[in-house]
Amino acid sequence: MDRISALRNVEDALRAFERGEADLAATEEQVLTVLRTYATEFGDDPRAAYRASGDEAVDGTVVVASSEPEARARVQELREVDDARFELRRIE
Repeated sequence: MDRISALRNVEDALRAFERGEADLAATEEQVLTVLRTYATEFGDDPRAAYRASGDEAVDGTVVVASSEPEARARVQELREVDDARFELRRIE
């Protein structure tokens, strides 16, 4: 999905919400789906979303990466921690 398509899909979700055709939860889910699709298809290599669970400093952090080791490094970089203990789960 390219950037323009992603923006159009978000606009469609917002329009449906504004017209009363979708509730807030459905709108949030649609926008999240668009963002995840855009983020994982952006670039030349296949990527996936990973969620960290463990130490409070990183718990719940979601990153997009080409591999689990890259995701681990990205979480540590974003949260500015080197010694946090956490597991990663790929989000489908």
